[in-house]
Amino acid sequence: MKIFVDADACPVVRQIEAVAKSYQVPVVLLCDTNHVLRSSYSTVKIVGAGADAVDFALINLCHAGDIVVTQDYGVAALALGKHAYAVHQNGWEYTDENIDRLLMERHVLKKARRASAKFHAKGPHKRTAADDEKFSRRLEYLLQRVAAVKKRD
Repeated sequence: MKIFVDADACPVVRQIEAVAKSYQVPVVLLCDTNHVLRSSYSTVKIVGAGADAVDFALINLCHAGDIVVTQDYGVAALALGKHAYAVHQNGWEYTDENIDRLLMERHVLKKARRASAKFHAKGPHKRTAADDEKFSRRLEYLLQRVAAVKKRD
């Protein structure tokens, strides 16, 4: 099991590394050439700049049982299709039960933006320490769950 992170503009990289380190799980941070990262714990993979380059590289690397951290619903859907686990940086888990709804909401909002120059969806709220803690707890819970599944197999 590995944790793959869509690390371009990901605000929880340090939290991911802290939890992963305590469980001795390797982390791979993927970023494009515009967001070069450094880490003393994680493996950093820099992929070429371009639309969705990081997303495709991440999906090509992950396997069943891995954990993917992303805020991109499309990446999450592809990860679930490979039987990997996917979690959002705000701490909620993407599942087979919620991914279709999330993708549909994304589609509807995109259509609304195209149809009206006056359409302005609210952006995300300012990130708090509570958001970071919620994410860390969810990731830890997910690691425990995945480990339990591997033990049974």
